[in-house]
Amino acid sequence: MIARLRGTVEAVFKDAIVVMVGGIGFRVLVSSAVRQMVDGPGRSVELFTHLHVRENELTLYGFAGEQELELFELLLGVSGVGPKAALSVLSSAAPDTLRAAIANEQVDVLRVPGVGPKTAKAIILHLKDKMGPGLAPAAVAYLTDEDAQILGALTSLGYSVVEAQAALASVPRDKDLPVEERIRLALAYFAKP
Repeated sequence: MIARLRGTVEAVFKDAIVVMVGGIGFRVLVSSAVRQMVDGPGRSVELFTHLHVRENELTLYGFAGEQELELFELLLGVSGVGPKAALSVLSSAAPDTLRAAIANEQVDVLRVPGVGPKTAKAIILHLKDKMGPGLAPAAVAYLTDEDAQILGALTSLGYSVVEAQAALASVPRDKDLPVEERIRLALAYFAKP
């Protein structure tokens, strides 16, 4: 099994990179953390990897750290979560944020492309006890019904859950503001340069 790669980035694609190691180019599907770390070909990189084996396919997944890899492998243990969905979840937020979301049963944080509400609930059900004690509930803010409405409105307009959460965080937490006004303020977040 390939556990780690250290080499030079040969090519960068939307969801993968090619890492040259000893004259061999490994195509590695990567998380968003790795894509941000790699700004182009020629850069040295070290990845923690998971080799996913199927009948007719070997796919290598790469991560910036052991914590990401561990969470990826935990997600694969959930029925209905394949490697692409697990990578999508990992690309949506930092591992600590995802662990806190699972521990605090925040389904909306886990809803990303390829993961619907049933799968997000299954992730929480299967992994909540594996997230470990001492996770700060403050790592992911508690969502009110109004916050959920705003997130729902933004995601229905095509924004990702992460983008919608960032916009929601920019809105003042004033209880006197109606939901419609808070949605308008959240949309204004995307108009900022």
